Amino acid sequence: MTAPRTAMIQRDTAETRITLTLNLDGTGASKLATGVGFFDHMLNLLSRHSMIDLDVNAVGDLHVDAHHTVEDVGICFGKALVQALGDKAGIRRYGAMTLPMDETLVTSALDLSGRAFCVWNVELPTELLGTFNTSLAEEFWRAVAGAGVMNLHVICHHGKNSHHIIEAIFKATARALRQAVEHDSRGSGIPSTKGVL
Repeated sequence: MTAPRTAMIQRDTAETRITLTLNLDGTGASKLATGVGFFDHMLNLLSRHSMIDLDVNAVGDLHVDAHHTVEDVGICFGKALVQALGDKAGIRRYGAMTLPMDETLVTSALDLSGRAFCVWNVELPTELLGTFNTSLAEEFWRAVAGAGVMNLHVICHHGKNSHHIIEAIFKATARALRQAVEHDSRGSGIPSTKGVL
């Protein structure tokens, strides 16, 4: 029997207090409280489509705006991925998904390489969705890629509705992540000729 691939991260700063737990081999269950409704909606999609159980409790300086909360949750999520994956032996490592949502088409591709890089080729037509500044979607995924030491490429091929675009990004990246963290039934050891990731 393999060890459970779980993690818990706590982050306390002058701007945010966050506790995040995840289980890579979950069922997509989530319990989310960030104080930012649209962000909770996106994290719920991330959990459901990656099949990663996710519990996030975040208290941030929302009287300023949601930036610190969203970015710091991204940092915690990335760190939790690293912790839960351990040496990454036996995983697929790569994942990619092209996903449609109504008029929108998004591709997300990632490599759990141990090297942080984020390419974001997305234009968002509107600046606000409720109280959520749409630029924070990029901040979240850049934080995940940096703290999770992964390559992440996100491309919006076309789309007119900012809600659809961001939702498609979260769903596509979740599906790519699900592939990448899966156990590879044909492989063993570290999925790299270097012998380390």
